[in-house]
Amino acid sequence: MNARQRRLFEEAQKKNPNLKMPAASSEPVGELTDEDMALLKQGVGDKSGRPHSASSGGGDGAEEGPPDPQTGAIMTYFGEKGFGFLRPDAGGKDIFFHVSRLQDGDATELTPGKRISYELGMDRNGKIAASSVRFLPTEEPPKAD
Repeated sequence: MNARQRRLFEEAQKKNPNLKMPAASSEPVGELTDEDMALLKQGVGDKSGRPHSASSGGGDGAEEGPPDPQTGAIMTYFGEKGFGFLRPDAGGKDIFFHVSRLQDGDATELTPGKRISYELGMDRNGKIAASSVRFLPTEEPPKAD
């Protein structure tokens, strides 16, 4: 336990004197189980757009089909750096995306407010990021007759 964790534990123990120091785990710290990796690959952290389904527990963990795309709008895009952030329609934290994940269209179209669809994935650092970014067709206002 590092100093910060110890300090947080001591503060929590002041509020709840019955709180016990966690026992040292037999598992090495920092290693992820297969179950942890499966959750990370699913994009745990933003469950708002994911359908809720019961797992049968069998099989090799492969999904039956591609995940449902989510929608959102671009909040910021830094063209010189090739990345930006989008805001999901379902709410929650803004999501990082990289221009290399753009499936169709041109990077010059990545402007704030532009509507897109995307799937949740992971970036090269293992953090949640948008993948398979596609532009949604712009809705034309109804024409008055």
